Amino acid sequence: MAKLKPSKGAPYARILGVGGYRPTRVVPNEVILEKIDSSDEWIRSRSGIETRHWANDEETVAAMSIEASGKAIADAGISAEQIGGVIVSTVSNFRQTPAVATEIADKLGTNKAAAFDISAGCAGFGYGLTLAKGMIVEGSAEYVLVIGVERLSDLTDLEDRATAFLFGDGAGAVVVGPSQEPHIGPTVWGSEGDKSETIKQTVPWDQFRVGDVSKLPLDSEGNVKFPAITQEGQAVFRWAVFEMAKVAQQALEAAGITPGDLDVFIPHQANERIIDSMVKTLKLPEHVTVARDVRTTGNTSAASIPLAMERLLATGEAKSGDTALVIGFGAGLVYAATVVTLP
Repeated sequence: MAKLKPSKGAPYARILGVGGYRPTRVVPNEVILEKIDSSDEWIRSRSGIETRHWANDEETVAAMSIEASGKAIADAGISAEQIGGVIVSTVSNFRQTPAVATEIADKLGTNKAAAFDISAGCAGFGYGLTLAKGMIVEGSAEYVLVIGVERLSDLTDLEDRATAFLFGDGAGAVVVGPSQEPHIGPTVWGSEGDKSETIKQTVPWDQFRVGDVSKLPLDSEGNVKFPAITQEGQAVFRWAVFEMAKVAQQALEAAGITPGDLDVFIPHQANERIIDSMVKTLKLPEHVTVARDVRTTGNTSAASIPLAMERLLATGEAKSGDTALVIGFGAGLVYAATVVTLP
């Protein structure tokens, strides 16, 4: 048996830069109320959401990713040519192949960087961050770009009272690079496939080839509905509140810190009630800054954590060097939590 050469990667990795992009169109709750029987007060009380951003035709998954990535690369103080890997987490890029990551890598000007897409729903950023860390420590790349991007407005049923108000569009990106000290803790991640029906696409793509309209959902005017994301709200809420707080606690323990050591908490921006419940269950001290980007951005799935991180740093609510707990959770059901040092 041949003896393989050992890898020569960095001892550790850290986030070096962050960038975000939010579409120009801001959509208030009043627009959502045009097609559902609800109220602005009800939406705010149940989700905390006041507005969300929806992309126009030019704000594609690739275009938004490129904008966010350019900012992250500049923030990291490196050039695009130094990027050795591009990881894109999304559930809303409708072209199955090739991966949108390859288009992004090319248009950014990377030097033939390894590029691929992953699908892990609202936990996708955490999955991508973990893969990037592994690439750097293993030595297959010096700098890796991790992007969370969604156009969930394309997958929103505006007649579904339970979900019409939830989703937004946007892209968030971070550059992960080498470090001599640990700045990305161990990841606590996993899946619970027995709950896969609680968040899902209404109709699989292959159903549109059948040609039998009777098997497809119709809107109020009798038109075939485009596939949309649906969820069992109460089941997801209970799972997130009770189970994800446990995962967050495990991530703290894996990193060797306590809630009192935290400066910032950046959970997936799914619902402000879930965020409030997790803060209470984790018994976070009052000094810990809690991301609440959901209020004006909505639920952007894989993009929510990097977008929230970018906003906290841009507004001064968090600062470079702060210790942050990040946790994503969603369709699958899947989850990923870790402790990071902010760039």
